[in-house]
Amino acid sequence: MESVNERMAEEDVTLRLRPDTLQWREIDGEVVALDQEAATYLAGNPTASLLWRALSEGTTRAKLISALTEKYDIDDARAAADVEAFLVDLKTRKLLSD
Repeated sequence: MESVNERMAEEDVTLRLRPDTLQWREIDGEVVALDQEAATYLAGNPTASLLWRALSEGTTRAKLISALTEKYDIDDARAAADVEAFLVDLKTRKLLSD
């Protein structure tokens, strides 16, 4: 089980989308992306677009959670769960920089 200190340190790590083979555009509030390495098209809804934009510039887990709570008026626990699920998906697809 992760300690509070480990979790806090993880929240301070700057997260970024992989810039080398990932191309994306925002169209009508939604993200459309091409992972050239995997030859896969991806699409995201407006919530994913909010997170994607922040990750394209570099951000922390805590800032992503804050962005969701401010934009969608949800509690921290819900936002944290949504952010974690999104980040796990990106990590699984190898779309985050190391």
